[in-house]
Amino acid sequence: MKRIGLFCGGFSSEFDISLKSAKTISAHFPKQHECVLIVVKKNAWEVQTENGTVLFDLNSASYALNGQIERIDAALIYTHGDPGENGKIQAYLDMMDIPYLNSGVLASALSFDKWYCNQFLKGFGFQVAKSVILTEKAQASTQALIKELGLPIFVKPADSGSSYGISKVKTAAALTPALDLAFKEGKRVVLEAFLDGTEVTCGVYRSSTGLVALPLTEIVSETEFFDYEAKYSGKSQEITPARIEDTLRDKVQATAKSIYDLLGLKAIARIDFMLVGQEAFVIEVNTTPGFSPASIVPQMLAAAEISITDFWQEIIQVELKS
Repeated sequence: MKRIGLFCGGFSSEFDISLKSAKTISAHFPKQHECVLIVVKKNAWEVQTENGTVLFDLNSASYALNGQIERIDAALIYTHGDPGENGKIQAYLDMMDIPYLNSGVLASALSFDKWYCNQFLKGFGFQVAKSVILTEKAQASTQALIKELGLPIFVKPADSGSSYGISKVKTAAALTPALDLAFKEGKRVVLEAFLDGTEVTCGVYRSSTGLVALPLTEIVSETEFFDYEAKYSGKSQEITPARIEDTLRDKVQATAKSIYDLLGLKAIARIDFMLVGQEAFVIEVNTTPGFSPASIVPQMLAAAEISITDFWQEIIQVELKS
């Protein structure tokens, strides 16, 4: 039996969603292993025990329990956003010589940044929306941006893993407030040209026999786009499997596996696409996709008739051997 630390919480606006994801995972964790919930907060990291919480000592990667010092054997990082989805906890674990199931530092940091990741993928021939990056609002010229990208424009924090701070801008007057909102969540903001199509997402993970692409989920949002409200407040239809023809489904799954392989990802990743005709445009890559009861990946697993417990057991066996 291995003692696996499940890191959750974090510093982003999706702290509570991360806790829900972690609770779902821990409730279905393979019985062959012990799952230790470690809640990451800015002032302290806390280990959840049956009798309350104890501090996780960052200097020794250990905690005191019943008069004994305990240490985790491996880790699963499930913070949405900073400091796990961007690779910071991975870097810490590397220095402490603790193996983890997740993508490594470079793959996590690159995938986390929406701008750099899409430009990287574009360089390898993957299709992405036309976009502009801003490092400060003073750079923004409303007229120039609209001339470059047209309307509507999606405005989103480039360096945030959360669903907050994203706007769909339909008028010139709405652009400045959208930039203000995005800069509250991240230090850099990406603006993307609108793609009119069908949004789908594909989960990919590594099994003992190779990469597995889960059934596609089609996202039909009741809001302007798939924002926080649509994700977590029931304001969207998430249809699995997606209502697209088989040839296009196969193309998207193959593309998702190619991106997973190129970026050197591990465990589960979810790659979002916008389908315009027969072409698949990459929206973003999520290396820590939601795993709460309302999240998409559990729906994909159900459609594939894979239990959550068997899924994580497979990932533990494969990723701890790699």
